[in-house]
Amino acid sequence: MSDVSRPSSAGVRTAAVIPAAGRGVRLGPGAPKALRTLNGTPMLIHAVRALAASRAVSLVVVVAPPDGAAEVKSLLDAHALPERTDFLVVPGGESRQESVKLGIDALPPGYDIVLVHDAARPLVPVDTVDAVIEAVRAGAPAVVPALPLADTVKEVEPAPTPGEPEPVLATPERARLRAVQTPQGFDRETLVRAHETVTDNVTDDASMVEQLGLRVVVVPGHEEAFKVTRPLDLVLAEAVLARRRLNDGF
Repeated sequence: MSDVSRPSSAGVRTAAVIPAAGRGVRLGPGAPKALRTLNGTPMLIHAVRALAASRAVSLVVVVAPPDGAAEVKSLLDAHALPERTDFLVVPGGESRQESVKLGIDALPPGYDIVLVHDAARPLVPVDTVDAVIEAVRAGAPAVVPALPLADTVKEVEPAPTPGEPEPVLATPERARLRAVQTPQGFDRETLVRAHETVTDNVTDDASMVEQLGLRVVVVPGHEEAFKVTRPLDLVLAEAVLARRRLNDGF
């Protein structure tokens, strides 16, 4: 692993924070979700490589399980990663929000743009990463990649017992809805302020910026940036990797 204290290069610098402290309950018992393997390589390594594939990303901070920082550091050391990118491993917290904040707190000075990326989205294409960075560079305080919805969505009254029928309350206009992905990109000062100000348990960092009353913009996401959450997602991810090997020759 290279030293994160090397001198700053010219221009705006971008760092990525990858929270990987979750247990991945929906994938069943076994290793933490980020350490499950795809094509023999842990998902976390795929995610780190995906972010480091962008020439704009010069530092990747991996937020490990609270008691697993040494294991994750050894994992990164054991896999080939781009030499032009610096890597840092820090222990995480009990929640995703706390882990992201610990990752942000570990960033050295000199990084103006911060990406936050789910380790469970191991196959995000580099073009999506670059599109998010470019939108932040163009002046947006917060940027999220997202896809239009293929399905009609219903707002319901949740049943007290899972599996019971649920009354429909409304049908939102699908054309106005997007399924949000990562990496989400931020002006560093904005992201720091959001984590210092918003204490609600939120599902993504962009919603924290929304609560500050600041503008969040959407750029096109990619179908391969899906989140690996359930066993069927592992099958789909393996299929995507197989297709890439066929097309790219590796």
